Amino acid sequence: MNLKHTRLFSVATGLGLFLASGTLQAKVTLPSLFSDNMVFQQKTKVPVWGRTDAGKTVSITTSWNNKPVKGQADAAGNFKIFVNTPSYGGPYTVSISDGEELTLKNILVGDVWVCSGQSNMEMPLAGWGKINNYEQEIKDANYPKIRLLQGVHVTSNKPLDDAKVTNGGWTECTPQYIGEFSSVAYFFAREITRKTGIPIGLIHTSWGGTIAEAWTSAETLRTLPDFSERLAKIQGNPDDTSEKNNPNRVSVLYNAMIHPYIQFPVKGAIWYQGESNADRANQYRTLFPAMIKDWRTKWGVGDFPFYFVQLANFMKTDDQPVDSKWAELRDAQKQTLSLKNTGMAVIIDVGDAADIHPKNKQDVGKRLAYIALAKNYGVKIPYSGPAFKSQQVSGNTIRLNFTDTYGGLKARDGAELKGFAIAGADRKFYWAKATIQGNQVVVSSDEVTNPVAVRYAWANNPPSTLYNDADLPASPFKTDNWTDVTTGQK
Repeated sequence: MNLKHTRLFSVATGLGLFLASGTLQAKVTLPSLFSDNMVFQQKTKVPVWGRTDAGKTVSITTSWNNKPVKGQADAAGNFKIFVNTPSYGGPYTVSISDGEELTLKNILVGDVWVCSGQSNMEMPLAGWGKINNYEQEIKDANYPKIRLLQGVHVTSNKPLDDAKVTNGGWTECTPQYIGEFSSVAYFFAREITRKTGIPIGLIHTSWGGTIAEAWTSAETLRTLPDFSERLAKIQGNPDDTSEKNNPNRVSVLYNAMIHPYIQFPVKGAIWYQGESNADRANQYRTLFPAMIKDWRTKWGVGDFPFYFVQLANFMKTDDQPVDSKWAELRDAQKQTLSLKNTGMAVIIDVGDAADIHPKNKQDVGKRLAYIALAKNYGVKIPYSGPAFKSQQVSGNTIRLNFTDTYGGLKARDGAELKGFAIAGADRKFYWAKATIQGNQVVVSSDEVTNPVAVRYAWANNPPSTLYNDADLPASPFKTDNWTDVTTGQK
C-alpha cells in the first residue's frame, strides 16, 4: 500500500490508529477523530492528541502555516499539541512526526457540528430510512465541502477516550457514503454550504429509541434527584458488561459516543430526540436544558449554538380537544428556548400519523439550517414560525399576539384556520373559530361565553394551519398553566 492510500482506522476503545505504508508502521497513534478528509474548526486553537513513546518530542506541521509546533509526550506516552487554525479553506495537509511522519491529507478548515439524538436523527437517506426522493438525493450528493464522520453504536459505564467510527474515519460527502448517513444532518449541512461556501464537518453520533439521560454525563445527572439511584447502580459497578447492549441507561451514551469528542472544538450541535421521553415531559423540562449545559461545560468553548427539532405530529387525529403527552413534551422543548443560543425547528406540519419516522427530512434539515444561517452566519433569512407572545381577553373572544410574523400571519394554503381550542374557568376546551386580524389571531366559541385560555395544535397529531409569510409554521402552544390530567404536569 503506498502513502497515497494511507488510511486511518479506529477500534472502539483505546487509541488504535495506524499508518499503513509498505511495511512501515508509524509510532504515533491518533484517535479515530483524526483522519484524512477531516474538518478542523476554523479560527481557533485545535488540539491534536495521541500516543507515542514516553518522552518523545512530537512535531505538527500544517500546510496553512508550515511552521512546526512541538510538544513532548508524557511518561505514559500521551501528547496533546495545539495548532491555530485560519479562516475556512483548504484542502490542506497536517503532518505529525515523532521522527517518523504521519500525514493527514485532504483536510478542510471550516465549521464542525455534532449531530445527535435518536432515530429521527439517525434515519439515513437509504437503508431502513428511504426518505422522500432518496434515490435522486443520493445521486445528487456530491458536496466535497461537506465531510462525514459516522459514529457506531457503543455503550460504556465510564467515559471513553476514543469513539468507534465507520469507513476508517472522515469521508467526503459523495453518493458512495451519504446513503447510510443521517439525512437530517446532511440536509442541514447542504443548506449552509450552499448559502455560505463554508466547509462543514458533521460528527454524527446518534442511536434510535434512546432517552436523553443516556446522553448526559454522570456529573450532571448527579445533580438531578430523579436519576441518582440509576446512576449509583452503574457507577457502583462500572466494569459490569451484562447490559452493554442496552443504550437506555443513564450516561452510557455520553460516555461512549459524546465524551470522546469533547476535546475537539466545534461550532455547535443539532439534536433530534424526545420521543423516548414523551411520557415524562415535566422531567424533560429540567433534564433537556441540563443536558445542553452539560455538553457546553464539557466542551469548554462557551455557550455554543444548540439547535433542536420539536416533535412532529404523529398518531391518530382526535375528534375533540384532549390532553396530550406529546403536546406536553413539545412544550417542554419550547421552554428550553429560554437558554442562550438555542433554537427550535418546528415540524408539526411534516409528520406522518402512521409512522414515527416521517420521510420528509429535507424540511427538517433546512429549518435547522435556517436558524444557524440567521444566528451564526449573518444570512438575513426568516428562521422561525409565528411565536405566541401574549393574549388579551375581550368579551367572549381572546386576541392572541405573535412575534416572528415575517410579513404577516396566514392560514396554510389559504384555508380556514384550524387547531385552536378555547376554554373558560371550568378548563373544558372546545374547538374555536379563529380569524387573522393583522398580526393577531382572534379566537372564540359559542360554547364559551367567558373565555380564559387558548390552546393551539395541542394534540399528538393536531391540525396545524397557522403560518407566517415566510411559510414557516407556528409552534404548538397553550396560554394556560393548568395541570395536564394525563400526566399530572403543568
